[in-house]
Amino acid sequence: MKKIFLIILALFLCAGISFAEEGTKPSSGELVNKCWQAHGKRDIEATFKYTQELIDLYKDEADKEQASLKELPKAKNEILEVAALNDVTTAYFIQAESYMRQGKVEDAKKIFNLIIAKYSFAQAWDPRGWYWSIKLASEQSIKKIDGKSIEIEQKKKVSQLPTKIVLYDPGKEDIVNYAKYGEFKNVGTKDYKYIVTDQEGLIAAVGEGIYPNSTSVRWDPAFKKALKEKRLDGDLWDFTHTPDLEAAFFKWATGSEPQGVRLFYIGLILEKAGLIKHALKCYYAIVVHFPGSYGWTYWHTPWYVGQAAVAKVNFILRNNPQIGYKLVGADIKIINGYDNSVANDIAVVNPGRLVKVGALDKIKAKPSSKSLIVKRKSGEGKVHTVQYENGDWQLMVEGKPYLIKGITYTPTKVGLSPDEGTMTGWTEDDFNNNTKADGPYDSFVSIDPAVPVGDFQLMKEMGVNTIRLYHHPQKINKEVLRDMYNKYGIRVIMGDLIGKYALGSGAQWNPGTDYNNEEQKKNMIDSVTKMVNEYKDEPYLLFWLLGNENVYGYACNADSEPDAFFNFANEVAKIIKSIDLEHPVAICSGDILFLDKFGKDAPNIDIFGANAYRGNYGFGRLWKSVKEEAGIPVFITEYGCPALAEGKSLLEGEEFQAAYHKASWEDIANNMAFASGSGNAIGGVVFEWLDEWWKQYEPFIHDAKGVAIGPFPDGYFHEEWFGISGQGDGKESPFYRHLRKSYYTYQKLWNNGDGSNNGDGSIFSEK
Repeated sequence: MKKIFLIILALFLCAGISFAEEGTKPSSGELVNKCWQAHGKRDIEATFKYTQELIDLYKDEADKEQASLKELPKAKNEILEVAALNDVTTAYFIQAESYMRQGKVEDAKKIFNLIIAKYSFAQAWDPRGWYWSIKLASEQSIKKIDGKSIEIEQKKKVSQLPTKIVLYDPGKEDIVNYAKYGEFKNVGTKDYKYIVTDQEGLIAAVGEGIYPNSTSVRWDPAFKKALKEKRLDGDLWDFTHTPDLEAAFFKWATGSEPQGVRLFYIGLILEKAGLIKHALKCYYAIVVHFPGSYGWTYWHTPWYVGQAAVAKVNFILRNNPQIGYKLVGADIKIINGYDNSVANDIAVVNPGRLVKVGALDKIKAKPSSKSLIVKRKSGEGKVHTVQYENGDWQLMVEGKPYLIKGITYTPTKVGLSPDEGTMTGWTEDDFNNNTKADGPYDSFVSIDPAVPVGDFQLMKEMGVNTIRLYHHPQKINKEVLRDMYNKYGIRVIMGDLIGKYALGSGAQWNPGTDYNNEEQKKNMIDSVTKMVNEYKDEPYLLFWLLGNENVYGYACNADSEPDAFFNFANEVAKIIKSIDLEHPVAICSGDILFLDKFGKDAPNIDIFGANAYRGNYGFGRLWKSVKEEAGIPVFITEYGCPALAEGKSLLEGEEFQAAYHKASWEDIANNMAFASGSGNAIGGVVFEWLDEWWKQYEPFIHDAKGVAIGPFPDGYFHEEWFGISGQGDGKESPFYRHLRKSYYTYQKLWNNGDGSNNGDGSIFSEK
């Protein structure tokens, strides 16, 4: 998702896919690729030729597959088993979309309604990394045809007040003293366990819904009432984001998911209901009883519930100082936990202790860069990193600490799309023909376009000091970047994708870049060398960045060959340093997948970066994991939250987005040098500056559908709503900026003190 590069599908469409030999029946997959190609080129004749051929050949098979299903397939292997259904329905969808482009709206609606009625379980693959429901997309398209603007629809929605949860049995203790009710064995080892010796006492202490008192809700009169009213009917997961919090609490408390997963979602529901202390008990119960528990993400990667629970406890205590407690010593390390398998996992557990915060904790002096000796430097140039004797890291720029207050900046005019080959580069866009780049200089925040402010000025006022940019494939106007630095103090992290999306390697999209292929590696080295030679002397350059979550494997084999990938990245870093000694080298990985292999294979990389979307409580154990496995500083290369939530008003969506960003930044700040965390955070890059309307294939429409399950207010990635500024109704694009609440949240965090003070009064910024 959220790719910083805007050419993914365009590359896919131009990838030179090989098809079946003439005279043999083409597969539905081969035909659907031809359909997308023709549609992307706006070749109507070819579009209908290939879509109809696909439908004629595979419709009967698709009908049988639809009839065999009772629900939408979720696992990737289950989705692939009904390929004919998916591809035939995609062909119909492409036909309908083509009719829409031609203005034949009734023909389009007829096909969209056919999809909704007959092919409700079909899904299409998005090369950005997920499957999407074609039925939901068709419903959304009908709304477009009928002129039902998402903005208008959301404004008309009246937020439903969450059902209040009144606990029948809140428990006898707000902070449970587990030592009274059992014994902690083998703390800090793989053999950790908590043995309950007084179950009756522990049940009374924790209260309803919390292990080992989970099923006591069945005696709650409100539960019986909800059961009678049939408010608990339906699938458990449908209750995750329902506004009926009481029903959700009862449903999850009596659900069939593993105890650790169940407790985590109960905790989330209790938080939403404002029962913070009961939620705290819920999360800590996971740490004590089920520290090694796990669930699965939408992409079927392991999600370690115990680690998330520790982060949740710390988040609640940090944001609710009135509780008066802190968690000391808690840590759950999953040995072998950086791959996609749980079979080899070993949990090393210390549940820690909840202790009262004393007066000395509030006035405890912190060390500073002035009081500590530098024990290690990575690089000798004007930009380098330093590690102090206490183990903390900082990024240094011309002798001063520098904190990355970054943003992904890819302003895109409404209506342009890489899927259709119309995307242009923002440093050269000049749609009003005034010889200035539109977004950087001509954007405005009022309804009067005669009063331009420009994004660079807006970002400066927000506190931004860094953007993230790739040197390929779009042309970059260096003069714009020089002006951005000279006038607005904003630097550039310059990147090369080293083969992600098959870019730079010379490989085709399918099967993608092979990190064992010598010819492809030579092509990528040539691409990086060109980048370094072209930009190494630019004053705005902060450091080099390699890749963009390559380990997730789309159009490359880094997911199946992580050692080959990281060894190659290490080789590239060496080459960069042989040309440029002034700037360090970072990697942009996908969260901490294969982090252990990175630590072993890539000693020449100076900074670890991760695209991470973990929820509204920060990044959990990421900081400590990088410290253990790689021993280098880390920054979040991409994080954010959509400003849209199903069933909520646009204003509420902005509130949720702002709260998410605030918590994310506070976690980053808490893990900077001389703070209370791991001491290795050097900043982060917000995703993103401006909503991009092209991401759901209709670039003139601001789509509201969720494309994948994610840790957001309504549980979905709304790909076109991640901007901390919006484009309104799109009529004033690319110039109008609706600054959302998250913009002003950062303005306060980044300009008025943000927890990043280094102990001697200075803030890590050059501005």
